[in-house]
Amino acid sequence: MSRIPVILTIAGSDSGGGAGIEADIKTIASLGLHPACAITSVTAQNTQGVRSAYDIPVEAITAQIDAVCEDMDITWAKSGMLSSSEITSNVAFMVKKHKLKIIVDPVMAAEAGGDLLRKEAVITLKEELLPVSEVVTPNINEASILAGIEIQNVNDAESAAKIISKTGVKYVIVTGGHLDGSDIIYDSHNDSYTTISGTFVKGGTHGSGCTYSSALTSFLAQGYSIDEAARKAKIFVVEAIKGSVPIGKGVGPVNQLAWLLNRPERCTRRDL
Repeated sequence: MSRIPVILTIAGSDSGGGAGIEADIKTIASLGLHPACAITSVTAQNTQGVRSAYDIPVEAITAQIDAVCEDMDITWAKSGMLSSSEITSNVAFMVKKHKLKIIVDPVMAAEAGGDLLRKEAVITLKEELLPVSEVVTPNINEASILAGIEIQNVNDAESAAKIISKTGVKYVIVTGGHLDGSDIIYDSHNDSYTTISGTFVKGGTHGSGCTYSSALTSFLAQGYSIDEAARKAKIFVVEAIKGSVPIGKGVGPVNQLAWLLNRPERCTRRDL
């Protein structure tokens, strides 16, 4: 019996269960892969916002990554909340040490409110982590910060993606949930763009970025091309948003099990 891919998620924990490590694990598992994790921060948050955050000591993050990589056959990883320059730099080192193919979700703020990335860590992200990354998946606001330009339309998003690619990352996907619903993929090797059209759907969006990047990583680990993986990840997130249910007083979390629960006949992850 062949082994299923193991995906390592390196991110913060959301006590409300809607985003972060919790969203990553639900996404990866629902797509039939095995999730391993290294927790970078523990947040006290709910659907209304982040109340506080405690960064895990760097040596403990290193120990977590070493433990799973030395035991399991891990090629693909994704990162989420990397709140400090020290943590970001350490993750970049570990990516090189274990020869990981990493997808970076440059988490800067929680959907429900609250900063999750210190300003000085943005520089470290651009100078140390993105150069050793396969893909970065910023939303419009994050892409504006990474590129240093204001994004008001698709042309701006394309320009930002190209600027971000100068860091050395292979692919930039600017997700369009805060623009027109379309995602822009920039392939730095071929200097080409692909647009994945989308429309706005009603539902909770807390954890949508984490869910998208985890789904993208999962599909890439199964051998899909970047365009195919991005399309499938988008479908997955749309269903997760549609299937969300209100669980608190603020922004509702996406439901990563929606496609699975609503379609019991789907017995393989390739049915997406």
